[in-house]
Formats: sequence, structure tokens, C-alpha cells
Amino acid sequence: MTAFCSNATSTTGLKPRRMAMCAIALAALLLSGCKKQAAPQTGVTVQAEHPQQGPVAEHIQADAVLAPVAQAAIVPKITAPVKQFYVQRGSVVHAGELLAVLDNRDLKAAALDNKGAYEAAQGAYALATGAQIPQEVQAAEVAVAQAKANLTMNQQLVKSRTALFAEGAIPGQLLDTSRAALVQAQGAYETAVKKLDAVRKVNQAAGIQQAQGQLISAKGRYEGAEAQIAYSEIRSPIDGVVTARPLFAGETASPGTPLLTVMDTSTLIAKAHIAQQEAQELKVGNEATVQVPGIAKPVSAKVALISPALDPGSTTVEVWLRIDNRAGVLVAGSPVHASITGRTVAHTMTIPLSAVLTAQDGSKSVMVVANGAAQPRPVTLGINDGHDVQVLSGLAPSDLVITSGSYGLDPGTKVKISPAKTDSGAGANGEEGN
Repeated sequence: MTAFCSNATSTTGLKPRRMAMCAIALAALLLSGCKKQAAPQTGVTVQAEHPQQGPVAEHIQADAVLAPVAQAAIVPKITAPVKQFYVQRGSVVHAGELLAVLDNRDLKAAALDNKGAYEAAQGAYALATGAQIPQEVQAAEVAVAQAKANLTMNQQLVKSRTALFAEGAIPGQLLDTSRAALVQAQGAYETAVKKLDAVRKVNQAAGIQQAQGQLISAKGRYEGAEAQIAYSEIRSPIDGVVTARPLFAGETASPGTPLLTVMDTSTLIAKAHIAQQEAQELKVGNEATVQVPGIAKPVSAKVALISPALDPGSTTVEVWLRIDNRAGVLVAGSPVHASITGRTVAHTMTIPLSAVLTAQDGSKSVMVVANGAAQPRPVTLGINDGHDVQVLSGLAPSDLVITSGSYGLDPGTKVKISPAKTDSGAGANGEEGN
């Protein structure tokens, strides 16, 4: 045909009819070639699976920082040079253990002086209660006894003279004199009794109270001096590890500046801040995992505390995760990522999160395979565990849901389902979390 047309075009006397036939033949040849190059449509390759039935648990994600369960920044109460350290940074210590000693020679001298004053006050108190005050009481008691004897004598004298006067043996003047002496003896006796009461109730109590007050004051000064010596001995208030020791022996320690820091790192706390709505789903004791940089496997943890109040700065809720660190692998202050188990549903329908499509208005849908074509299906979803998500409505167990390759598919697009991947690619099918 090509040669024919070539010859035809080279002839100057070619007729128009032959030219038209040549053009028709060329067009038919070109159309036949194009049809042979077109490939039949085979469909888009996707991965799909049926919804699964089983448990699903919500996992709340949050960043956190590891902190010790107990920490003591030991600040000295006195200003004095450091005489000696007994521990280094990293030393394991126990509660009550001596960590350092400050120079305390002047404090010991002051304590000795106050001890002497205390002992002197003890002697004065013993003298006041055992010697001085009882002598005054004894003298008052003797005076009362003498006044009472004199009163008795005068009473008997008046009685006898009254009898004699009745018999006419003595004049009345003598009887009157004895009666006057009786009145005086009665007054003297009453005065002596009152004085004895005063000595017992007032003078004795005041003297003992004064001596006791001096004793207490001396004791307080002595104990204060002893406390100053105790302040020079730096002891650990908790079991733990020394994490900071900024000074060296000979340097002066002062109040307000930590001399040593001890942390109990046998248990660590991951402090995370999460949204209020998510925190309401948590309970103390919920399981959690913590991903620590440099450690391949997540570390187990449990919810130990849920703050009852919102953080005023971030309006989030602080949640503490308790982590066993008796092996000493974890380091306080490390940033970590926490995954906390929240609500759990024991039996429900789930699909992989990779199958979910989100529209601009926030609505959720999936693509299902129907008659070999992809069809959209709106769904209502519940909780998810990071791999699978709960389906509340919109799907049936028999539906075949596209889990990979659904993005950008138009409704009605022909699809071809690829074989299931091996274990190395199971995560793409959402089977990793089942």
C-alpha cells in the first residue's frame, strides 16, 4: 500500500479518484495500528479484608518526663566549712546514713557551756524543792503548833478561873485578864494558820515555779546547742542515690544552697499531661507502656495518680505513671512517650485504621468492594488502639473493606484484590494489632 501510494503521488497525471482511494487506505492502516496498541482495563490493585470480631482498647498517647518517686535536696541549716564528705555522686545511701560533716568546734564549745548552766539549774531546782522551801513550811508549822498550845493553855486557864470566881476564891479582875489573854491567843493561832497556808500555797509554789523555770530555760539552751552540733552532721532523709554534690571538702556550706541531692530511683514516675476528656476515662491502676529513647521494648507502667484539678496554664490533667526501676536501667529526667490504656470493649467489630477515610467536614467513611468495584460507605466509629478502630455502625461482617489503596479511588472504580502480605508487611493490613 505504501509503494502504491508512493507511485501514485509521483505520477503527474494521477487522477483525483486514485488520490482519494490512497487517502482512505492510509487512514484505515493508521486506525488498525492504534487499535492493536490499546490495552484492556484490568482494575486498580488494592488490599481488602472483612471486619474482625474481638476486643479493642483505647490507647491515650502523651509525652512525659521521668521523675524520681522521692527526692531530697539536703540544705544545711548552719554556715560552716565542709570538714569531710563520706559519699560521692552515684553512691547508694540509706535513710539516716551520715553523708558529710561540717566544722563544728565552736558549736561543741557552746554546747559544753550550756551544759554547765543546765546542770547548775538542776542543782538550784533540787535545793528549792528539797531544802529551802520545806524549812519555811516547817517554821510555819512550828509557829502554828506553838500558837495552838498557847490557845489551849489560855482556854483551860479561863475555865479554871471561871470556876474559882464562881466560888468567890478570886477577884473578877483576874478572870477578865485571863479572858483577854485567851482572845489574844485565839488571834495568834489564826494568824499562824493563815501564814502556814500562805507558805504552802503561795510561797512554796512560787519558789518551785521559779526554780523550775530556770531549769527549763537552761535545758532549752543546752538542747539548742546540741541541735546546732547535730546540724553539722548531714544525714540522708531517704533511701536512694546521690545525684548531686556541688561542693568539695573545705568549701563553705550555707543555708539555702543544697549541699547534696539524693533521689529514690527504685521507682520512677512518668508525669504526663492529657486532655480532660481523655482523663475522665482513666482510673488508677490502668495499664500503660512507656517508650524510652535507647530502649527497644516499651516499659510497663501503671496509672498511679490522676490530678483532681486542671493545670491552669495548659488546662490539661496531670497523670502519673508508676514504673518499676529496681534494675536501675531508666534515668530520671529522660523524656519518654507514654501510651495509656483507657476504655476497653471486650467484643466488638473492628477494622484497620488504614481503611478509614476522613472528609473535610470530619465525617468518616470506608471503601468496600461490591461487584468488583469500590463503593463508599459512611461509618460511625468508636475507640481505637492505634491499629484497629471500633465500628459502631455502617458495616456488616460480610463486607469486604479496602484497607490499602482506597485513597483517591472514585466510586465505581474497578479493583483487583491483591494476595495477603507476609508477616513482614502485616502491619499494612492492620493485622499486627489483632
